[in-house]
Amino acid sequence: MEWTLAILFIAAAILLITSVIKAKQTSKSEQREIDVIHLSVMEEIAQLQKQIRHLELDIEILEKQTGVQLASKDRMVLREVLDLHRRKYSVETIAAQKKLTQAEVEEMLAPYLTGKEERRSVLQ
Repeated sequence: MEWTLAILFIAAAILLITSVIKAKQTSKSEQREIDVIHLSVMEEIAQLQKQIRHLELDIEILEKQTGVQLASKDRMVLREVLDLHRRKYSVETIAAQKKLTQAEVEEMLAPYLTGKEERRSVLQ
């Protein structure tokens, strides 16, 4: 009777240990799946944010230049310059990055700066 009780107790301990080990393995595999899904969602969000930023810049460019057609290369340069300016890059830094003169950068940004400065002066 004592042997039977001891054997049952040992079997229960072995089953408990096996159950804990399998639960950890399952938990790790589920965590890996969650991490993969999380990374893919974050990449998609970053890509969507970039597309939204480009669309907003395109809209602003079109609002300022209605009726004026830009070559796609000129539009991309203007978009990038405007984006850098919105991210608080200095005119000198933008000019150096885009290999333009400071005067060219200021000329490109001029229509976008005057409108915002006028709005600020009214609000303040």
